Amino acid sequence: MSQRKGSQFAGLAVAIITPFRDDQLDVARLREQIEFQIDAGTNCIVPAGTTGESPTLSHEEHERVIAETIACVAGRVKVMAGAGSNNTAEALRLSRRAAAEGADAVLQVAPYYNKPTQEGMYQHFRAIAEEVDVPVCVYNIPGRTGKNIEVETIQRLADLPGITMVKEATGSLDQCSAILGSTDLTVLSGDDSLTLPMMSVGAEGVISVAGNVVPSVMLEMVRAAAAGDYTTAAELHHRLYAFCNTMLGLSTNPIPVKAAMEMLGRDTGELRLPMVALDESERSVLQETLLKFGIGSAVV
Repeated sequence: MSQRKGSQFAGLAVAIITPFRDDQLDVARLREQIEFQIDAGTNCIVPAGTTGESPTLSHEEHERVIAETIACVAGRVKVMAGAGSNNTAEALRLSRRAAAEGADAVLQVAPYYNKPTQEGMYQHFRAIAEEVDVPVCVYNIPGRTGKNIEVETIQRLADLPGITMVKEATGSLDQCSAILGSTDLTVLSGDDSLTLPMMSVGAEGVISVAGNVVPSVMLEMVRAAAAGDYTTAAELHHRLYAFCNTMLGLSTNPIPVKAAMEMLGRDTGELRLPMVALDESERSVLQETLLKFGIGSAVV
């Protein structure tokens, strides 16, 4: 198959956290984190996604996080703005605003809670793709949304010029393989631990949570896999698998990654309800995990 539609977004994209301080956006810290990612070689920043706590951002805050990210990046890497909603009109508004600010693409999560039919899914994404003049990445994460976007629906969406990518977080290599074998869409892993297995069947990278903490190692693995060096990639995968499986398994994303960044002095660790902090035993496990990986300090 020829080059896939979204290959310009191949590599490491990081679903960046939204820093808070005293329940307000910490824009200065957001800029620091963006610079950290760019210095590490990250290819794309993804603001205002699940990891960015979009469900608890006001509309004004959501738009500001995206605008500040685009302004800080200033064209040095790509920006894929989280602009999804279970309300098609709201998703369109967010997407138009992100495109107007200069986003390179928009990330569109499957409509959640209202559980549309497959035809409803198709019409939702079609409406966005036909109205927004930047590439659309369809985000399939049934564990959060309550409903899978079936392969047949994604195949239909692939015929739309504006749909170029899928963030595949079903946990199913079969679904990933079916999409890659029947469409020209770029597939990006939505699960850090499945990045290498998915790349082995044709995925082109990852939208990573763990990349907030260890972007250089994630990028090294992705680049090794893209170059066909699966010996190196597998070694890095197993190191990252143990790290990600422990850290991200402690609690709901982004609770553990924010705690890790607090321990590393890169964030306050502040969350918004209904997200709550790790308890003391979980923090101890996380600190041990960071130390074992070779980062962090002995202070919990």
